[in-house]
Amino acid sequence: MKTIFKHTLKLVLLCLFSTVTTIAQETEKKNYDQGFRLGFGVSGGLPLQDPYKFNVGGDVRIQYDLSTRYSLTFTTGFNNFFVSGPDNDLGYIPVKGGFKAFVLKDKLYLLAEAGAAFAVTNGYDKTSLLLSPGIGYATDAIDISLRYEHYNDFPILKSNDTEGTGLGQIALRLAYGFRL
Repeated sequence: MKTIFKHTLKLVLLCLFSTVTTIAQETEKKNYDQGFRLGFGVSGGLPLQDPYKFNVGGDVRIQYDLSTRYSLTFTTGFNNFFVSGPDNDLGYIPVKGGFKAFVLKDKLYLLAEAGAAFAVTNGYDKTSLLLSPGIGYATDAIDISLRYEHYNDFPILKSNDTEGTGLGQIALRLAYGFRL
């Protein structure tokens, strides 16, 4: 057991060292200006649990480029889960911070964000943990991404019609962005 732990620790340290070295090499490139980007997006989602039918929203994302390959993100906006019937929708404000890594020709990227979703409609005022991994393609102006989002504390209907928590969705985001 100890040898497995030692080998795992060595592997983790090697990966960490190579990542730090790669980031250091990226930041040493001469003609790269670190800076901010601002993006405005619209998104649509397909909830994976009942009683929700679909999700529509808009967001603003600020991104700080650490290098040509790595960026930090902060995203907020407004989204709404629609439910059939009157006054059942669940509107919320997501607030997420994340890390974006470009993996192919500075266009294709992987994104991981985490934060909170603040419910703001129909007397439902619970805040939920929000986890959001995704993949996307970005040019100088356009950003298209597909992500999975998980809301730990938003209510769902289980298969036996009892209430539970843990809502997931698949969402597509289309955005326009520019350098500040």
